[in-house]
Amino acid sequence: MRFIGFGIGTATIVAAGAVVASLTTPFGTAWAQQKPYVMKISTPTIHDIPDKWAANFAAVLEKDTGGRIKPQLYPASQLGSIPRQIEGTQFGSIQMEIVPPEFMVGLDPRFEVMAAPGLVDSQAHGQRVAADPAVRKLMLGLGANKGLHGVALFMAEQSVMVTRMPLRHLADFKGKKIRIFASQFQSEAFERLGITPVAMTLGDVLPAIQQGAIDGAVTGIGPVANFHMVDAAKFVTQTGQPAIFLIAEINKKWFDSLPPDLQQILEKDAAAQDVAIKPSAVQQVKQSEQAFASGGGELIRLPPDEQATMMKEISSVAPDVSSKNPAVAAAYKIVADAAARTRQAPSQ
Repeated sequence: MRFIGFGIGTATIVAAGAVVASLTTPFGTAWAQQKPYVMKISTPTIHDIPDKWAANFAAVLEKDTGGRIKPQLYPASQLGSIPRQIEGTQFGSIQMEIVPPEFMVGLDPRFEVMAAPGLVDSQAHGQRVAADPAVRKLMLGLGANKGLHGVALFMAEQSVMVTRMPLRHLADFKGKKIRIFASQFQSEAFERLGITPVAMTLGDVLPAIQQGAIDGAVTGIGPVANFHMVDAAKFVTQTGQPAIFLIAEINKKWFDSLPPDLQQILEKDAAAQDVAIKPSAVQQVKQSEQAFASGGGELIRLPPDEQATMMKEISSVAPDVSSKNPAVAAAYKIVADAAARTRQAPSQ
């Protein structure tokens, strides 16, 4: 700082500078401490179960941190397709992604074990499996050496097949080109049913159906309703397989940069929302079914004997596929054991 005239001596100038420094430094430090951490949260859906979880989590997190973390929501793949969202979270341009874990098989093949055909038999059963401590320890720890930190795992819904033509019987499945998630479990299961599986991200599904590139898609009833797929595909076959789970992954470097108290609050709030989302998820499925039907869509169930035949056909897929990779086999055993333990709801 340069002072001009007024007969001020050097010692006075130095003293004045010291006073200014003593006044400004604490305020500068306080401002640095108060500067909020921006948290971009990305989902591939809109007005659906992942978005409900994200919105609730964001509101609670901002409140519990006193605004020190500022979540920003980006639904409907605004930050890129599912693979781009995963990459963005890995490398830090996105702080949190919420996607089905099997889309991350390229990072670790064990991510797909939650998509095992026949793993769960209902939405409530899936919710119990997702809450199992052994399952959570496995799944939330998988991305640690890939730049990810898992904080949430929850059941969304059982999958359906939305198609351009009605699939009322197993025989109708033969020869159809159906979009699946990026999972060997899914591709093997649907091949056994005579379907040609096509791995595809959610954002590409509707255009592909409209253009006739595929006959339909495996997805949740939520995306079917919220993306207005009824305009191109008026039939939904409620196979219930596989289950659709969701995992919330955070950029590990960003998480590690947070003060310990914010890390604890974030993990606590994420775990709490895994529990809180359960009734909302059940209600969301009902509302989506109603919206699809009221828009002119038809909900179809296979005859009971054919549903049983389908389940018998695909029930050995996960053991067969996982047996080729010891790590996947060990992971599948963890989730299969949890599914067996939780198949019946605890007595009240």
